[in-house]
Amino acid sequence: MIEQLIAEATECDFKVALETKKPKSWLKSVSAFSNGIGGTLFFGVSDDRKPIGLSDVQKDAEAISRLIKERITPLPQFILKPLQEDGKNLLALEVSPGRSTPYYYKADGVMEAYIRVGNESVIAPDYIVNELILKGTNQSFDTLTTEAVKKDYSFTLLEATYLERTGLRFEPSDYVSFGLADKNGFLTNAGKLMTDQHTVYNSRMFCTRWNGLEKGSIFDDALDDKEYEGNLIYLLKSGSEFIRNNSKVRFVKEAQYRVDKPDYAERAVTEALVNALIHRDYIVLGSEIHIDMFDDRVEITSPGGMFGGGSIQEYDIYSIRSMRRNPVIADLFHRMKYMERRGSGLRKIVSETEKLPGYTAAYKPEFSSTATDFRVILKNVNYIMCGASAHDTAHDAAHDTSVISKQNLLLEFCADPKSRDEMQAYIDVSRQTQKQKPEIHYRSFQITKKQGIGSHLPLSCFFFIPNYIHIIYPYTQSWIANFKLCTLPSSQIAASGSPIGLIKNAITSKITPFCGE
Repeated sequence: MIEQLIAEATECDFKVALETKKPKSWLKSVSAFSNGIGGTLFFGVSDDRKPIGLSDVQKDAEAISRLIKERITPLPQFILKPLQEDGKNLLALEVSPGRSTPYYYKADGVMEAYIRVGNESVIAPDYIVNELILKGTNQSFDTLTTEAVKKDYSFTLLEATYLERTGLRFEPSDYVSFGLADKNGFLTNAGKLMTDQHTVYNSRMFCTRWNGLEKGSIFDDALDDKEYEGNLIYLLKSGSEFIRNNSKVRFVKEAQYRVDKPDYAERAVTEALVNALIHRDYIVLGSEIHIDMFDDRVEITSPGGMFGGGSIQEYDIYSIRSMRRNPVIADLFHRMKYMERRGSGLRKIVSETEKLPGYTAAYKPEFSSTATDFRVILKNVNYIMCGASAHDTAHDAAHDTSVISKQNLLLEFCADPKSRDEMQAYIDVSRQTQKQKPEIHYRSFQITKKQGIGSHLPLSCFFFIPNYIHIIYPYTQSWIANFKLCTLPSSQIAASGSPIGLIKNAITSKITPFCGE
């Protein structure tokens, strides 16, 4: 019986005996359960869940009721149940989640509110107490009226985005009906978060593309680093753009068509960012949303744990109930069709990722939360993980080998300088095909070697696929030219100036700029 009750409890603690002289040891759990999702205290049970028994159940039950009434304020809802296990008498104290939060332990000259962190009851920090106060008065941060006057601010981005996504104009009356301002013209916190001006300091997003699989120094190990602040729509678009710019869309050639293989599902990224923006805790001072990109994953972390308590790891995302920390913001994002009302965001993240070519169970998104933050992890489906199937690995290897073979054949063909038409004919690229595929450009010029007065080396440069430039050029340390292939990201070309200058510098310094994708 005891195991069944433990399994059914949302949270639980165990006490071998009832402590009456120092009741704070268990009353803090009563406070934490009331401030969260509820829980059960088992008296007469050891930490390893073995029944020890109580000598006088009736006396202990009376003492528990009395101490809760005396030292927990406001009075929480609870039920005491006598139990028997292996012939031993036990007590189960079931505490319901409270509506009049926060619930304080009030005695010994202190007044403290507690929350659950893992399997412990700890003192709630000030920002969580503030959130509990709002919850207890049926208010939320985004509904609170501020001293900011609506006429002093602009909402250009909000109104333009609303028109673009709904086909409707944002009318002046909508600011009141949507909860962005009150009837006297004062903005709510939701309204301040939607202004073109940066009026809420915590409305920020820090984005970093790390080199490798772990964080390091922002100066030495970051490939890209951006900080954004301001309007929530601006943050959503900026975060999406950052992930898109630091991701790749690979492709696989099939018999009659090409299959694109993006690293991440665009809709899954949008859902994760929207989830972070509407559910984050804006009360936490000095906080911001973090996007951390690695070779194998994207981590999106937002301040504030699960609204109402608990952790996402304890729930089935397919049956989790929808609870909104910021209902006005959530409603507005729904009106703009960024999200659905029925709380299906996490399920959408999973389902959209599952649609990606090359997806396996190893790439399933992960969700985790603590009392202070919420994290979504999206896996890069093009990153070969240890758990990738042999079939997938073999397919990728075969594709890479095929590309390398074609490159080598083309290099051999260009042992003597060839025209564009000759190269195109050799690799079977017709002018008709060019119109259906990424555009191919060609450029030929002369480079004078330092050692050879009057000697010239021809360079052929042509662009094959988006984001990458393939360059065929002659390179030699003697007077016999050897052709090499260079594959460079177009972003690197842009940063280095022109491809001509890049290769010229490489040749004159006798450095072979040979790099693969």
